[in-house]
This record gives sequence, C-alpha cells and structure tokens, in this order.
Amino acid sequence: MALNPQDMLDKYLQAEADVLAGKDVTFNGRRVVMSDLPAIIKGRQEWERRLAQVQRGGRPGYSLAVFD
Repeated sequence: MALNPQDMLDKYLQAEADVLAGKDVTFNGRRVVMSDLPAIIKGRQEWERRLAQVQRGGRPGYSLAVFD
C-alpha cells in the first residue's frame, strides 16, 4: 500500500499538536512524549516536502542552472 503524503502529514500534525497539549499519544505503534517532539517535527517536515513535490507533479523544488 502506498503512503498518502497528505494523510501522513495530517497524522504528524495531530501527533505534534497532541504532544504539545500534553496528551497521551500513541504514534506508529509506540507511546510518544515531549522528548520525542524533535523527531515528530522532523517527520512532519519530511512529509511536507513529499506533499509539495507531489503537488508540483514530482518535480524537485529547485531549478538547475546551466553555465556555458
């Protein structure tokens, strides 16, 4: 099953919000706490990049310069 970038981003955003609110959170089958927040943020940023790439039609988010 292919992972849907929007669904994954939504899960990371919810986990981030829940951890920040002090809620008891289980994410990807394990309990996460405030000390896990950097990993959650890193995962969210990765899924934001993946989603942006899909929305650009698979093109990278940069231009290549040609120097003659």
